[in-house]
Amino acid sequence: MDQIGITAEGPKSPWGATTTKAVSPCSLADVMSEQLAKQLDEESNVIVWEPETDCDLMLAQMLQMQFDKEFDTQLRTEEKKLNGDSKLSISFENYRMVHPYEDSDSSEDEVDWQDTRHDPYKADKPTTTPRKGFTGKGKNITTKHDEVVCGRKNTARMDNFAPEINVGDGLGMDLKLSNQVYNSLKQHCHSEQRRSARLHDKKEHSTAEQAVDPRTRLLMYKMVNAGVLENINGCISTGKESVVFHADGGSMEEKAVPDECVLKVFKTTLNEFKNRDKYIKDDYRFKERFSKLNPRKIIRLWAEKEMHNLARMKKADIPCPEVVILKKHILVMSFIGKDHVPAPKLKEAMLGSEDMNRAYYQVLHMMQQLYHECNLVHADLSEYNMLWHQGKVWLIDVSQSIEPNHPHGLEFLFRDCRNVSTFFQKGGVSEAMNVYELFNVVSGLQLSGDSEADFLAQVGEDQKTSQYLV
Repeated sequence: MDQIGITAEGPKSPWGATTTKAVSPCSLADVMSEQLAKQLDEESNVIVWEPETDCDLMLAQMLQMQFDKEFDTQLRTEEKKLNGDSKLSISFENYRMVHPYEDSDSSEDEVDWQDTRHDPYKADKPTTTPRKGFTGKGKNITTKHDEVVCGRKNTARMDNFAPEINVGDGLGMDLKLSNQVYNSLKQHCHSEQRRSARLHDKKEHSTAEQAVDPRTRLLMYKMVNAGVLENINGCISTGKESVVFHADGGSMEEKAVPDECVLKVFKTTLNEFKNRDKYIKDDYRFKERFSKLNPRKIIRLWAEKEMHNLARMKKADIPCPEVVILKKHILVMSFIGKDHVPAPKLKEAMLGSEDMNRAYYQVLHMMQQLYHECNLVHADLSEYNMLWHQGKVWLIDVSQSIEPNHPHGLEFLFRDCRNVSTFFQKGGVSEAMNVYELFNVVSGLQLSGDSEADFLAQVGEDQKTSQYLV
């Protein structure tokens, strides 16, 4: 026993002596009570639900719901039977007893609006004609040239039109378009696309109302970066030929810049200038250059012409804006007004009788100065091109002004005299001369006529005589 290493106490553990805890003895009754408690706890967690059919209210509600579902099913059947294949349908939805989301049994009959495969607004594909070109036999034969088949194909082809063309939807309608109608719609679609492209291109490359194209905007930015202008504030007014912006003046080395300036941006759209070439093509100062320039560069010529006309007027001490700088079709001038508020036009100014009389004699004197000292005719003089500022009248918008020896010089002078005479006579100036007297006083001529036509005829003859002498 000693040789094999076994003692009477038992085999030794290779990990050394083990320590065993003493287990306290317990009675059999305690063990049985613990097992019984576990069994009762497991049985209490198992719940078996049985409908409470003993309650009369619950039974009534279940029967009513079942009756409502059967009523709704019968209502849908009657609705389908009544409508049939009609384009207009009658709905009994308001008479249903069960709300759609509560009616789980009818989900198969309803359309899944999220599934695009069953989209009700998607047009049905027309039946295609076999390769042989016809279907049916005998009297029931239908070829690919059938009117009904072609009409449905034309309706389906309308989905290929451009997105901006509103073709509508023919939900539940069997539309058939003839070839003539479809071809007309197709041609209209193409013409609208071309027109839209032209308008988009025109907006990108032209000065629109209260807006500028990228080239003009770049010129304005360069003026600000060069320090000529501090900033450009916004649009003051718009006209047929130009857009006027207010700006804060900066500084230049060669001349002083006013604190407040205006930028007159001549529109680069050519429509307004096509009918006004008579003001510049017969002006000897620009006649040679006008014939050699392309239409877009002629617009720059208008800005240059206004600059030269303003310089003549400033030399004669006529109240008018002072030119600061000219950049292509942008003319920077002094601002007639104060604190970002432009001076009112003579039409809008509320003048008393004394101020109105003083304004009349100022305008008369300025028209004489323009004609004799500046050798110019305004050619668009009216109460809309005269401003009232600091108690006197200022002339603006002289881009169309011409010299008296122009083929239409005296004709334009007569029109200016008519506008001025009409305005001041309506304004209550008793000493205002009529158009014939005013024309003779300004021009220094002695013309007479019983009517306006006779007077204009004499004006035309005198104009031809002066041109011949020149």
